[in-house]
Amino acid sequence: MSLISCQHISKRFGTKTALDDVSVEIPQGQIFGLLGPNGAGKTTLIRIINRILIQNEGAVLFDGRPITREDVARIGYLPEERGLYRKMKVGEQAKYLAQLKGMSASEASAELKKWFQKFGIASWWNKKVEELSKGMAQKVQFITTVVHRPSLLILDEPFSGFDPVNAQLIRDEILALKDQGATILLSTHNMESVEQLCDNIALINKSRVVLAGSVEQIRRDYGQHHRSVEYTGKPLAAVPGLFELVSDEDADERRKAMLKPALGTDNTALLQALLAQEVNILSFSETTARMNDIFISLVQS
Repeated sequence: MSLISCQHISKRFGTKTALDDVSVEIPQGQIFGLLGPNGAGKTTLIRIINRILIQNEGAVLFDGRPITREDVARIGYLPEERGLYRKMKVGEQAKYLAQLKGMSASEASAELKKWFQKFGIASWWNKKVEELSKGMAQKVQFITTVVHRPSLLILDEPFSGFDPVNAQLIRDEILALKDQGATILLSTHNMESVEQLCDNIALINKSRVVLAGSVEQIRRDYGQHHRSVEYTGKPLAAVPGLFELVSDEDADERRKAMLKPALGTDNTALLQALLAQEVNILSFSETTARMNDIFISLVQS
């Protein structure tokens, strides 16, 4: 069952079309990845779900019925553009934001202090926001997004600004929230996080959905004909009728390429075509495509 159903959403700003007949289903209790290049329309769709913007056409259903302002209180939204009142004390501001989501003052204080302790920032409760590092401020904003235990969490680039240790802390908390029953909409450019966290995704490009489904199925479908090649020599060139070049990158003193063979092309024909380009092949293997490769191939096509 879908907690959020976006049905044929279109949104225009003057002559610019931000979303064009976009439909996505966000299953209840899962982590749903909303992917796409900058300017594709992801943030516009998120703002429509939050009722910050109103679509020109289409409908958003929450739990099977048209979403209302009251439903927004059941959403926790961490926008990409962060912002805290710099002169306020950290605890005071977090408590204020929690009360805006319907928590009582005492309930907000108790729950926030548990989260502050968990995230190692309890000693900052009475400090001013302007004294926080960027990473600490990010932690505070994540906490204020989840403290009221929303049914739906919308996290727009939640790992931005975090070092690897704290990024993993946030990943672990996202998985824990899912285990507790939350539905999570994750918008990110971090494809590694998509593979680690997401159950399903939708990829928006040029205002339209170009790919949707489970991460596992998408990787199988796009990876079944891919080959990974490590080699030395000049960069490879695609050979029409034999293979497309999905990616080709420097890797220390060697290069790594991902090939998408044409249907029916066997490995012998591929190796012959590669050797004809006078490269030294170090390894050649079938592989399941990475989400990063799929993203690049679809966005650039």
